[in-house]
Amino acid sequence: MSAETKSKPKVLGYLPDDRPPIGATLSLGFQQVLTMFPATVLVAALTKFDVGVTLLASGLGTIIALLVSKRKIPMYYGSSFSYIAVVITAMSLYASDCFNDPATFYCPDGVRLVQVGILGTAVVEILVGLLIMKIGKAALDKVLPPIVTGSVAVVIGIALAYEAIKMAAGAAVGGSVETASVHWLVAALTLIATVLFSVYLRGKGLLGMLPILLGAIFGYLVAIPFGLVNFDLIAQADWVRVPAITLPAFDDPRAWGMVVSIALIAIATIPESTAHLYQMSLYIDELANKLGREPFKIKELIGLNLVADGADDLVVGMLGGCAGTNYGENNSLMAITRNYSVPVLMTAGAMAILLGFVGKLAALVNTIPVAVTGGLAIYLFGVIGMQGIALIQSEKVDLFKPAQLGVGAVILVLGVGGAIGLPNGLFPFEIPGVFPNGIPAIVFSAIVGILVNLIFVIFKPQE
Repeated sequence: MSAETKSKPKVLGYLPDDRPPIGATLSLGFQQVLTMFPATVLVAALTKFDVGVTLLASGLGTIIALLVSKRKIPMYYGSSFSYIAVVITAMSLYASDCFNDPATFYCPDGVRLVQVGILGTAVVEILVGLLIMKIGKAALDKVLPPIVTGSVAVVIGIALAYEAIKMAAGAAVGGSVETASVHWLVAALTLIATVLFSVYLRGKGLLGMLPILLGAIFGYLVAIPFGLVNFDLIAQADWVRVPAITLPAFDDPRAWGMVVSIALIAIATIPESTAHLYQMSLYIDELANKLGREPFKIKELIGLNLVADGADDLVVGMLGGCAGTNYGENNSLMAITRNYSVPVLMTAGAMAILLGFVGKLAALVNTIPVAVTGGLAIYLFGVIGMQGIALIQSEKVDLFKPAQLGVGAVILVLGVGGAIGLPNGLFPFEIPGVFPNGIPAIVFSAIVGILVNLIFVIFKPQE
């Protein structure tokens, strides 16, 4: 054996088609569950979805998506923050009791309406995926360029700003703002801790992947001495419970407005999902090269990836879980551990399904004070908006061009201004059967932005 061979370090890692030993499969799978858990259950808590169903749907949706992608694309699916704004708006409008009382943790009437919209998102993602497989991504980029998708992402985050402030104040979403200093103190400490965890623990292994969980735990502990945590909920909960699965409200005419409202949010999530695919492709092929194996080139599977996204939302929409997306946090964990094994992800999905039946766990999540979720929300909603800006930057959008400026400006002002300034965040343009009370600001801004951009696609301005 040559000195060169002796000195060459052994590369450890698992590619998508690898099946690690059972011990490694279980431990790596549990890490995936631990990584997705904080954000997934927080979305459920913010939008009044059942935590058990959300975990169940996350696990089952992940398994189905992996099978749809022919076990080629290693992704874990959890709840998406991008849909929170339109879900809260829709549920506040059509099921107002959902957000009037901070003690309400689950609102089945609102969930059933939103489920129809989530299924609409699934259809959009699948159709776009099939379209890309047919005509390629370049044609789609003309209709949904980065200035549109990035600006919509900014609106999705910033339009939620006032709701985050109300939660930080301890008020119910849609209710009046309380000025109790204890709520503000708990929210502020939660916010500061979460930001510090996200900055100073970055790159520190698994802990670096869990700033939201650590921030929530810190805020929870701070809230206990102030009497903001109701432990009776945990004591009263059963250890094992059947998740509160609900069927979509297909028979309710109000639900069909949800299809347009919620499905349009895919404008922001499709580029996010595609970016995740590109990143994963780089990491996987780098490991394959080090292991002396053929590259997987999953970046060429953009269309199939979106079809898998849609398959996940079909599962979520039918069960009553939060709208999903493939998780960047889990992708980063895979890069850190060099584990891209699909069997590991399927094991993680099975673990999430089992967690959905743990009643005490759902009750524990429901004891998180509104002020704590408010502190987390200030950070998370702001991050969504900043990610929109990051998308515009990364795609090198030329903001010195009047056409780009015009599209972005229209989307931002209509979306943010309408969501915060108009009654119920609705533009007063009624569409019978779809938007009988007006068009939600986020939806209206996206539609107008797409139409303005199409003018420039058809009638190209001079450079």
